[in-house]
Amino acid sequence: MGKVAIILTQGFADWEYALIAGTGGPFYGLDVQFFAPETGEVRSQGGLVAVVSQPLDEIIKWSPDAVVVVGGTIWASEDAPDISNLLQDQHSGGGVVAGICGGTLALARAKLLNDTLHTSHNLDFLVENAKGYAGAEHFSKSSSAVSENRIITAPGTAPVNFTAAVFESIGLDQSAVLQFKQMLAAEHA
Repeated sequence: MGKVAIILTQGFADWEYALIAGTGGPFYGLDVQFFAPETGEVRSQGGLVAVVSQPLDEIIKWSPDAVVVVGGTIWASEDAPDISNLLQDQHSGGGVVAGICGGTLALARAKLLNDTLHTSHNLDFLVENAKGYAGAEHFSKSSSAVSENRIITAPGTAPVNFTAAVFESIGLDQSAVLQFKQMLAAEHA
């Protein structure tokens, strides 16, 4: 069973973690747990109040296969938590690091995007909001998730593809990943 740590912050994007948590555990047997920079109540963009009891320093002890940074309003603000060391430790320890939407800023600040193929909303978003970002030559203007070297990035408009990339990266059976993609693409067929 794969282990996925999801990081939620104040103003997290409701749609970006839901498919990982909502299908990963119940349908695919993954162990999905939530962590926050400050434990307690965390309010989403849509007004959902979640109570997160695990602080970020518990992530490395838990030893997940993937750490997922959910986007939200905080990442482009001065209130963004610095999780660079956590993300660097996860990646250097052989784990997957994934960021969607504003969560890609946390990966950029951790310098994980400087030498690997990646995406986000657009290049200007990273340049303007992530001090120390030097990966412009590796930026891909992609409308779906980009995965390379155990790093997954996606714009906020690609939660299905992002979830599938996370599932695939932690070793979920290919037939299950395909089933997931087909199930969620069915309404567009």
